[in-house]
Amino acid sequence: MSEVAMRMAVRDLLGPDFHGASLTLVERHDRDDGGQDLVFMGMEDERIEATWFPSDRPDPQPAILYCHAHGVRYEIGRKELTDGRPALLSPWLPDLRARGYSVFVLEMPCFGSRSAMAEAALAKARLWQGRVLFGQMLGELRAAVHWLQDQPQVRRDKIAALGISMGGTLAWWLAAMDQRISAVVALCCLADMGAMIESGAHDGHGPYMTVPGLLKLARTGQVAGLIAPRPLFVGAGLQDWSTREPAFSILRSDLERAYGPEGAVRFHVEADLGHQETAAMRQAALRFLEEAL
Repeated sequence: MSEVAMRMAVRDLLGPDFHGASLTLVERHDRDDGGQDLVFMGMEDERIEATWFPSDRPDPQPAILYCHAHGVRYEIGRKELTDGRPALLSPWLPDLRARGYSVFVLEMPCFGSRSAMAEAALAKARLWQGRVLFGQMLGELRAAVHWLQDQPQVRRDKIAALGISMGGTLAWWLAAMDQRISAVVALCCLADMGAMIESGAHDGHGPYMTVPGLLKLARTGQVAGLIAPRPLFVGAGLQDWSTREPAFSILRSDLERAYGPEGAVRFHVEADLGHQETAAMRQAALRFLEEAL
């Protein structure tokens, strides 16, 4: 199957929300830290909150679409960007702003101000409706890319997606499905789902992470390979329940095959690391972003 055909087939599996999600800005509030809290109107007139830190440099700069994690901490959501979370070394925002990037984070369904319906209940409801929660998340992030490209502080051709755990999963999936993403940092998330299911480790993921019928079409690494030739950084720990062998090895082989020997995929792997970021991983990811953007 060609790259174009596979991308189209996978997009269809993500359901109507992937194609139809939209964001209309309705409120903007200045923050004390130089950023802005935004409110968008989404599908079904849902209020969707976001946080935006435009670059203070005179010329348009690269932007980071920051995708927040899960961690069964539904109260954190987009606050992860500014406040951090246990799996992170520290909040990413200071490091990104110090390099002049504009930074944007969108609250995902079931998190923060959008936690009125629990994740499992919403995932089930979406399936009954012929919709896919994961597709809704990715659709809203695609709409966020549209919004970012319209901002005068942003270079339209230099928008990277970044995240850890669920955030990393959303980041790489978004890039695989949307070629406007120019670079990806995916931490503590990438592994072959078929092997994960065989070991039972797939049950560690929340209900959001379900794409009906995907494994009949492609392996995880083949979907992630659709990011090629754009730069991709993969951070992983081999003691992490979500990236252990052999699931990670299958994924890595698929990516190396997609990118080729001289391709722009970079792996930072720590043999004794669990589901968390380290200082070495952070520095390697920042160097990658500087080179890619």
